Amino acid sequence: MKHVVCGIDLGGTNSPFGFVEKDGSIAAGSAVKTTDFGTFSDYVNALLDEIGKTQSKLKDTKIVGFGIGAPNGNYYTGSVQDAPNLRWKGKLEFAKMLTDKTGLPAYLTNDANAAAIGEKLFGNAKEMDDFIIITLGTGLGSGIYCGGRLLYGSTGFAGEVGHIVVDFNGRQCGCGRKGCLEQYASATGIKKTVIEMLAGKETESVLRNYSAEEIDGKTIHDAAKQGDKLALDAFEYTGEVLGKALANAVAYSSPEAIFLFGGLANAGEYILEPTKRHMENNMLNNFRDTVKLLPSGLKENTAAIIGAAALCWNEI
Repeated sequence: MKHVVCGIDLGGTNSPFGFVEKDGSIAAGSAVKTTDFGTFSDYVNALLDEIGKTQSKLKDTKIVGFGIGAPNGNYYTGSVQDAPNLRWKGKLEFAKMLTDKTGLPAYLTNDANAAAIGEKLFGNAKEMDDFIIITLGTGLGSGIYCGGRLLYGSTGFAGEVGHIVVDFNGRQCGCGRKGCLEQYASATGIKKTVIEMLAGKETESVLRNYSAEEIDGKTIHDAAKQGDKLALDAFEYTGEVLGKALANAVAYSSPEAIFLFGGLANAGEYILEPTKRHMENNMLNNFRDTVKLLPSGLKENTAAIIGAAALCWNEI
């Protein structure tokens, strides 16, 4: 009998899941559309129905638990609290509901923490006890390992590097404050930087051929690969803001490595090189040249599911 954990990625639009073995391989998977359900209870019932249908196609496979990565997920309570990209508000006791309905253990944390656990169990941090993972997607998520343990803090919400304020009079953030790091270092952030540069500079750029809606991390990366100066300047600025913030993060956590993951991290050296340079230039002296800046070892299309499953495997 093959034992698997069901890793669930609760997203604002879709909720993919997969049956993950102890070595990180995915035996099977499917998804439900998050936005199809008016109540959270209806969503959970439909999700379990789809999980059951998917499992029935496998031979000799037993689910031994659930791992969930969710926005605004709290490991201590197993709940999701007022996630801005979900239609259901209040406290959603996701882990408890799964356990009550199946009798199986269920564990929940936010999606970036799940990615950190996935990096530790299945990625490039297997031999590390102290590291940070930075997810550069629509926003900036982060998970921090200290002394071999994920940092949750007293509330369960520790490690929000994306909401370090880098400019108190800066860009409006969805959290309600101004100038948070994720408004500068993320796919959304670099798009805002490019739009500001297009409006404020006369530099020729292929990006002037795109509407604001068409500009995204990929179009900016493609332009940079063509040697487009404005795109290269945007990566330089993004790397500067991110590098300075990571230098501060090193000062209070002293990691062995920082891993970049997510859409913007796919730009490779265009984001890694300026980030590393500005991080080192702004590092406290005794931390200089002690921290590796590396790409994640997880595959982007399966990382959320593997990370969620890793949370459960880590517990059981």
